[in-house]
Amino acid sequence: MTILEKITAYKHKEVAAKKEAFPVSVLQKSSLYERDCFSMAASIRNSQTGIIAEHKRRSPSKSVINENILLPDVVLGYQDAGVSAISILTDTKFFGGSLDDLLLARHTVNVPLLRKEFIVDPYQIHEAKAYGADAILLIAACLTEEELKTFSLLAKELGMDVLLEVHNEEELQKSLHPSVDLLGVNNRNLKTFEVSLETSKTLSEKIPEDFVKVSESGISSISAISELRSYGYQGFLMGEHFMKTANPGQSAKEFIAQL
Repeated sequence: MTILEKITAYKHKEVAAKKEAFPVSVLQKSSLYERDCFSMAASIRNSQTGIIAEHKRRSPSKSVINENILLPDVVLGYQDAGVSAISILTDTKFFGGSLDDLLLARHTVNVPLLRKEFIVDPYQIHEAKAYGADAILLIAACLTEEELKTFSLLAKELGMDVLLEVHNEEELQKSLHPSVDLLGVNNRNLKTFEVSLETSKTLSEKIPEDFVKVSESGISSISAISELRSYGYQGFLMGEHFMKTANPGQSAKEFIAQL
């Protein structure tokens, strides 16, 4: 099994257990379930930098990235740096995150928050809303075209933006739904975990202008962003570049000042 297959198989079991303990009717009683979301797509469109900074403690490919710094310090630092949005990893088993991280971030900052998760069930979309997310990630490699359509429509009904992530042209073709706001190209192959910016460059011309183009993974330099901008990318998700430093917020601030 690939890492992606292992993660999604685990997610199905995890969600089944959560549904038993906390049905959707319980999630809908959250005070955050009724809040108006910030638009991640608009924030990136109106930004000079388009940086989406991530809070990530560890990953299957890099093991521990940073488990020493407190989440409020990270997200406040990102907000102060002027990021367009913040991505919060909520997977516990593989990435060391949690829904509590999302909740804490929501009560700490006023920038769009992306729930970064392997979504395999509509339940997780209600969960994202209840815990304060403004946008959700859908991964084309994990879902059928019908699921992508249904899940993105549900997110829109709940007032959240949808970042749909693809890795190749086949995935892209099944992802071009009007209920999707941002089209993300992941430069990391989720089967091998190898990274190449060529993935973003190759797919850029096949993404219609209606979508905010986002390049994800393997972005660590000003030159990479300058190059990707020439291919029409407006958003840049940076997962490990800031988190691997002692002060992610300060790192983001210095990077954005250079940009």
